[in-house]
Amino acid sequence: MYHVPVLLNETVSGAVTRPDGVYVDVTYGGGGHSQEMLNRLNEEGKLFGFDQDEDAQNNIIHDPRFQFIPYNFKYLKKFLQFYKAYPVDGILADLGVSSYQFDTPERGFSHRFDDRLDMRMNRSRGVSAADVVNTYAAQKLAKMFYLYGEVNNGYKLATLIEKAREIKSIDTTGQLCEVLAPALPFGKENKTLSQVFQAIRIEVNEEMEALQSFLEQTVDALKPGGRIAVISYHSLEDRMVKNFLKTGNVEGKLEKDFFGNPLTPFKLIARKAITPSAEEIAINSRARSAKLRIAEKIEVVKHEI
Repeated sequence: MYHVPVLLNETVSGAVTRPDGVYVDVTYGGGGHSQEMLNRLNEEGKLFGFDQDEDAQNNIIHDPRFQFIPYNFKYLKKFLQFYKAYPVDGILADLGVSSYQFDTPERGFSHRFDDRLDMRMNRSRGVSAADVVNTYAAQKLAKMFYLYGEVNNGYKLATLIEKAREIKSIDTTGQLCEVLAPALPFGKENKTLSQVFQAIRIEVNEEMEALQSFLEQTVDALKPGGRIAVISYHSLEDRMVKNFLKTGNVEGKLEKDFFGNPLTPFKLIARKAITPSAEEIAINSRARSAKLRIAEKIEVVKHEI
């Protein structure tokens, strides 16, 4: 199984509001959320699924109502316009890395295995994790570890990498873990490695830039009354999603008109993020840090003086 979809009922119930609507699952993966969305659509409904990972294509649902698009969700507007399906009734996103990707050693996403240092979601393009580790200056690596992994001793780790690669290139996850071992805090070795690997993965796939681009496109991509449901995991992406759905921008700066009325394109369906039940967490470790945020597109009314 590719992976167990997180918050399945909560997410699909929040995003799908009409059986004859047009919807998008921008993180298709194993198709778990998509299949449940199709289950709730009638013959008039339509679903588009985005995923840049070629492995996701092995899970394509064969249904005349479904169209798979093998690209990153930052191209949302472009492809919806191409298929004349713009705007839509609902958008679903399950961010981050799937359990399948973590558990496949040759993808290089996890420090639990010793395999090639890759981490690319789309293995046909872009720089790999090995490219980043072997070419970035120590100062750039340290900044990346801090910004994307919230690692406190990032410069010390970056210095170890810089010295080690002068002798031999760092090509595998195991080699990277071995290089970093002397500077890993006692008792927090696995946590720190997870933070480092997260930072490299985000850099390799330009995840924060893609997420911001996607979120900004959803304002026009959704019909008035349309829903967006986003599952986030680490604090960086969750903060960006929360800010955007509350204010209409990733900085979280709420703009108001002359009369003090908020100029935000969304209305939150739930004030706080929806989290998985204890039962779901027990059977799906990926659900442990999941936060679901759902919002509805509204018309922003500017009051003229």
